[in-house]
Amino acid sequence: MTTTLEVPQRGLPVTIITGFLGSGKTTLLNHILRNQKGMRTAVLVNEFGEIGIDGELIVSSEEDLVELNNGCICCTIRDDIVESVLRLMERSDKIDYLVVETTGLADPLPVALTFLGPELRDLTRLDSIITLVDASNFAPDLFDSDVAYSQIAYGDVILLNKIDLVEPAEVERLEKRIREIKEDARILRTVNSVVPLELILDTDLFQSSSLPQQETHGTEPEHDPEHGHEHDHSHRSHIEADGFNSLSFESDRPFSLDAFQNFLNELPEAVFRAKGILWFEESPERYIFHLSGRRYTLSSDEWPRQPKNQLVLIGQHLDTVKLRQQLEACLVPAPVQG
Repeated sequence: MTTTLEVPQRGLPVTIITGFLGSGKTTLLNHILRNQKGMRTAVLVNEFGEIGIDGELIVSSEEDLVELNNGCICCTIRDDIVESVLRLMERSDKIDYLVVETTGLADPLPVALTFLGPELRDLTRLDSIITLVDASNFAPDLFDSDVAYSQIAYGDVILLNKIDLVEPAEVERLEKRIREIKEDARILRTVNSVVPLELILDTDLFQSSSLPQQETHGTEPEHDPEHGHEHDHSHRSHIEADGFNSLSFESDRPFSLDAFQNFLNELPEAVFRAKGILWFEESPERYIFHLSGRRYTLSSDEWPRQPKNQLVLIGQHLDTVKLRQQLEACLVPAPVQG
């Protein structure tokens, strides 16, 4: 390993889920609890009686803690978030990921600042704020509500949910309104809060610069793009829902660095997430690649075995045939035989 020295240990990644009452937060939490594979995820909620956790998944249930047979746990917020998070982290069985649900009438900012505050900032890493918006019930006057405005303004990913209940023109109008509040919002259209978990968990989308500055000085989260490879599970069965699709690409030939750079520059907006192990003709190193939205990171180390390219792209309504052709075109031509 050549680059581990300057990579600080990242804290426990945290995703905050916010959104108005009835927007689909509980459905999303259940979706995460059912489909999180290979990771011990803890969900922190105000009252898990409201979640209606799938009874078949429950292994044991205490007063304020429910354990599921897939390794996930669900815990209620006792007195305050800091105390509850510290209690979870003191448990003997290590947690890989934390999801916190805010109440439907809450501004997510105080919760976000809690994780950037002195007690938790060295132990946790705020990964993203997910905001659910109910497309069927988002009256124009909700946009005049400070809380609804904050939920969208601070959201790193906005799930425009229940789009099956409204006309396409109304969905377009809502997207336009959301973009007036947050120009570069990543908006995912969903039904029943079904979304590939790779698009909302461990995305490193949170930017402390998006919060009021005086509150977050000196708390920029550290970034270690190598994190998360051991949990590289694709949730195939759910990816097809709502037009989400993915492309897996492998090759025993290296990419040309310039050609791949051009490919990234022209990547369609519909590609929300990409990750992989890359091999470039110009370098002996192995490159670990993560892309979220428009931002990507590359870190390098040594090849443990024979070099090859492996890349997964995830998005909505992707033209996978065209993307595959573009990737093929980035490969260095195979040597002519004979």
